[in-house]
Amino acid sequence: MIEKILPPEVVAVERRDDPPEATLFPAEEALIAAAVDKRRREFRTVRHCARLAMAELGLGPAPLLPGERGAPVWPEAVVGSMTHCAGYRAAAVARASAVVSIGIDAEPHDTLPDGVLTAIALPAERDRHAALTRVVPDLHWDRILFSAKESVYKTWFPLTGRWLGFEEADITIEPDGGVFRARLLVPGPVVDGVELAGFTGRWLVDDGMVITAIVLPRSE
Repeated sequence: MIEKILPPEVVAVERRDDPPEATLFPAEEALIAAAVDKRRREFRTVRHCARLAMAELGLGPAPLLPGERGAPVWPEAVVGSMTHCAGYRAAAVARASAVVSIGIDAEPHDTLPDGVLTAIALPAERDRHAALTRVVPDLHWDRILFSAKESVYKTWFPLTGRWLGFEEADITIEPDGGVFRARLLVPGPVVDGVELAGFTGRWLVDDGMVITAIVLPRSE
């Protein structure tokens, strides 16, 4: 599914199960030795996906250890992003020579728990959510917004090394075409000499899942 919203320079691998052939490097295994089974399966499978995607780029396997704030530390020649939720795991990778940053997120296509929309959405975003719900009531726009915010953060953090709060990006979701736009409300990262004012991403609802992705290509 996720490949539908990614450009050709990005390779993605996704799974709806936890294959027995998924294994970890010793350093990775040590990190989850005391974790519950659910966490171990998610951690193992999403890294299995990442290494399969890296192999499609012609790159050898490598440990993918969590760094600051849990963000995965990728090999020097690679940029990527990973996501997992109940019944879904995915990784998207690209060569660092072609792409600056990637952020992907997957969520079940269901209404957010009570109180979450108020906690994560700006007043203007809540107004747009209400309007979208009136126009297309069959989609859970609150969950799409939440997923888009997660993808924004995953794109932002490798570029800045700084936290980005939910209230620091204003997201507009286009109901047609599967596009969303994030306007940063704090100074943006400088990429190729230009300060970014925001990101443009894509969203998809398919097979019970919400998937969002942002890919920031490197300037020619």
